[in-house]
Amino acid sequence: MTERTFLAELTGSFSTSAAQNPTVAIMEAAFAEADLGIRYINCEVPSNRLADAVRGAIGQGWLGFNCSIPHKLAILEHLDELAPSAAIIGAVNTVIIRRDPDRLIGENTDGQGFVASLRTVIDPMGQHVVVLGAGGAARAIAVETALAGATSITIVNRTPDRGQELADLIDTRTPAAARFLPWTPQLHVPHGTGVLINATSIGFHPDEADMPDVDLATVEAGTVVADVVANPPRSRFLQAAEEHGAVTLDGLGMLVNQALTNARLWTGHDLDGAVMRRVLEEIFAG
Repeated sequence: MTERTFLAELTGSFSTSAAQNPTVAIMEAAFAEADLGIRYINCEVPSNRLADAVRGAIGQGWLGFNCSIPHKLAILEHLDELAPSAAIIGAVNTVIIRRDPDRLIGENTDGQGFVASLRTVIDPMGQHVVVLGAGGAARAIAVETALAGATSITIVNRTPDRGQELADLIDTRTPAAARFLPWTPQLHVPHGTGVLINATSIGFHPDEADMPDVDLATVEAGTVVADVVANPPRSRFLQAAEEHGAVTLDGLGMLVNQALTNARLWTGHDLDGAVMRRVLEEIFAG
């Protein structure tokens, strides 16, 4: 008989503003469904309190925590080790706390979550991939897709310097070839593109009517068009792409697979992704 305990193991998230982060809902639901004595605590942590929060997590015996805006870069100075892909990306969203002695290991599961979701519709191996955007999400997605075997990555961005910097990173630090393409009005998707990814915030609630400035008539039939937008799950961009014969992939899969990866890194347990997705659908439907 398992001894009854009133002491939960702890995980959580440090961000500002934490009130908009739905990860707590899906993690708590999945931990409960698996009957694990683990909690996920969503914490509002301003920039000048990050060091205090990290020390608190160590002192309270946390298994690990997520970092979101504005801590993905600032957390680096508190870590003892970076996972290989996190070192390439240069940012961390997940910290694992190891004991005896205490060591903090940084991972970036944003791109890993995307690739896991992408594999439900297509294997990135050998694909020619176009990424719209060059921000944090685009960076993680581009790196992980390249490491997953994509042949080429084209970075499309309105700011040339930022777009070229990301293309150069992919070209020099991963096996994939990369190039930068300026984002011109009604962008023509390059011939042979197998996967087109909107890695920008265009189309997120409350701006659901917005969509990336892309000529979807240039998307070849059967191309996978993916969106990181999770709210609404069926973005206007995906709806329009589907009308042009594309296979579409919504942003919920990235969130779910990112959370599954986090849980596995912290606990060693595989949680139920269907439970997480159902919770997200209920949240965004409301």
